[in-house]
Amino acid sequence: MAVPGYQEFMYPFLQHLEDGKEHTLQELYISLANYFHLSDEEIAEKLPSGKQTLLVNRIGWTRTYLSKAGLIKVVRRAVFTITDEGLRVLEDPHVTKIDRKFLMKYKSFIEFMSRTSDESTKHIAPPNDTQTPLELIDYNFNVLKTELQEVILEKILDCSPAFFERLIVDLIVAMGYGGSVNDAGKAIGKSGDEGIDGIIKEDVLGLEMIYLQAKRWKTDSTVSRPDIQGFVGSLVGKKASKGIFMTTAKFSKEARMYAESIDKRVILIDGKELTNLMFIYNVGVSIEEMYTIKKIDLDFFDE
Repeated sequence: MAVPGYQEFMYPFLQHLEDGKEHTLQELYISLANYFHLSDEEIAEKLPSGKQTLLVNRIGWTRTYLSKAGLIKVVRRAVFTITDEGLRVLEDPHVTKIDRKFLMKYKSFIEFMSRTSDESTKHIAPPNDTQTPLELIDYNFNVLKTELQEVILEKILDCSPAFFERLIVDLIVAMGYGGSVNDAGKAIGKSGDEGIDGIIKEDVLGLEMIYLQAKRWKTDSTVSRPDIQGFVGSLVGKKASKGIFMTTAKFSKEARMYAESIDKRVILIDGKELTNLMFIYNVGVSIEEMYTIKKIDLDFFDE
């Protein structure tokens, strides 16, 4: 038989975790290949890029979707356990398979899927038989991007505050500010220096400086108006007119309204926008595969 689709892996994947113990992704590759009686040739079959096998890719996405629905919990990298909700699913005699439609009953999964659309692609619904190939590409590109952004945030939270401050400077430099990484690096003050975590040149000559604040908080935390007021107070103390407040968390509505109402230019960048900028400017990420969509050049065929 051919390698099953990732949805066909979902139920047996969850069954493998039924004992409540920790299991590795490597275990699942072996057990699910045996479950579906895959041949050595099928196990070795690769994606068109040749960089990964179909089996590894599809089981990987099975893991991602079950995790987003809250049926399994990631303990650490490539290690996970079943959750109480996952056990309830297996105990339900009416549930014999799990697919995307089934997972849409979970709020956390719906939220994950809704985050896969940016402002330019919100009109794109989840895959169905009416969509064009380009619509499917757009949709799946955003699924991959959203998953990557969440992994980036998790990785940032595992790192030190000092690393996060350096990351922000690297990102601002990649966006075209600061002249060079070396110049920007020399401008970084010690952590907590009067509420300023970094200083960077707005231009190569350093005619004006931008002050940075970095808050490496849990993604479900909220940066409030008093936090922004404290940062603005630091700008006043430095006689600065521009600042960037970056966080892995979210900003409250009041915080954003305050930043927009003051005479100083303060940019607020939350976890979603931070990882989006890292994605755009290739900070902390690398290109795995690139596809070019081409169309016919009608001018070429004019006689």
